[in-house]
Amino acid sequence: MSLVSRNEKAAEEEERARLGPKAAEDERPVLGRSRGLTLRTMAPNAITAAALCSGLTGIRFAISEQWAAAAVAIIIAGILDGMDGRIARLLKAQSRFGAELDSLADSLSFGTAPAIILYLWSLQSEPRWGWFAALALAICCALRLARFNAQIDTEDQPHKSLGFLTGVPAPMGAGLAFMPFFAWSATGLDVFREPLFVAPWLLATALLMISSMATPSWTSLRPRRGIRLWVLAFVGLLFAALLVEPWWTLSAIGIGYLALLPFTLIKYARVRRRAKTA
Repeated sequence: MSLVSRNEKAAEEEERARLGPKAAEDERPVLGRSRGLTLRTMAPNAITAAALCSGLTGIRFAISEQWAAAAVAIIIAGILDGMDGRIARLLKAQSRFGAELDSLADSLSFGTAPAIILYLWSLQSEPRWGWFAALALAICCALRLARFNAQIDTEDQPHKSLGFLTGVPAPMGAGLAFMPFFAWSATGLDVFREPLFVAPWLLATALLMISSMATPSWTSLRPRRGIRLWVLAFVGLLFAALLVEPWWTLSAIGIGYLALLPFTLIKYARVRRRAKTA
């Protein structure tokens, strides 16, 4: 940088200091120096915003007692949440802003929205302790996401380094919280709508989300080469079952996930022993 340009820059800084911070607000970007966001970088954040809108729209359906539409809105939010991160990695558009927006959307779509929907569906008949059960779900979901954000830059993450998650993820937690509704929709039995059943279930789901137990992730699920065709056939049949009998299928998925947790703990202990010996 030449002496003349340095003097000009120093004069500009002195003038800005004399005029105060308002002078910085009046500045205009120099042509060629500003750069707008590309569609490639905006696409993952747009999907996250769509997931947020879908989750909050579920509250609107619950207020008008459209329970099935409210549950479907949360499911759509979960599908979109599973897409945004993978699309961001595919397009190489990861950003700190996107990570923060994703956590905020998850807290609202899978914590606040399910808590309000399930409260209006069942727990409002017992407004005192029923509301506390709904609050537990929303708060524990927020705490889990806060813990996840706090550990993003942490190198020592035993579960993540071995391909596992810590606690039940927020979208799956919302799905587990809706299992009484799925069972009620499939069977028509009012016992699944009773607050005495729904409230303890929400508390148990909330504890699973903030627990420190190892839970399965996509990277930890690695079917052997000999059964991959069977897995593909099972996924196809599962999708067909969702179209034909959605509530029974969603209930079965929730039960299958809960049954998978003990085997995940055993697998994590075995993988951890191998890592230590290696």
